[in-house]
Amino acid sequence: MALRIVPSAPHPTATPTSIGAPSAPGVHDTLRANLSLSAPPPKAASLSTSTTTQSFHPLEARLSRWRAQQDGLKMELLRRQFGIAEPVKRGMEMSIVQAGEWRPTSLGFGGGASVHADILAGRDTELDWEDVYTGSEMRETVDFHVEMEGHFGMAW
Repeated sequence: MALRIVPSAPHPTATPTSIGAPSAPGVHDTLRANLSLSAPPPKAASLSTSTTTQSFHPLEARLSRWRAQQDGLKMELLRRQFGIAEPVKRGMEMSIVQAGEWRPTSLGFGGGASVHADILAGRDTELDWEDVYTGSEMRETVDFHVEMEGHFGMAW
């Protein structure tokens, strides 16, 4: 793994060339591309990239790639300094914390990250949007006992 500080750009650095119609370069030639009803279309590279709908701001995707890159860099540096045991141990601790943490929403603990996971990741001093706005301000609160019964499988 390269020790990159900034994540690589998600957009392609080169566009594949495709042969278009001889009379109009750049225009897709359907007859030369062998697109018939009996044969499936070939897996040729197209000029247009696949567009996916995103329901979030592009900066959010960049920040998540930045955070993933920083986490990967930190684990790689730990592996180089202490061996493979340290990143494996930290990964196991994080999975144990994420699997064993349950906080009732009726007591004000929404679906955000846990304090333990924030401490293990080194983000205990950060304040995220989800820490303030949990998204459940307008929802009807569930009774504490109903939530406990549902969590422990005691709903009769």
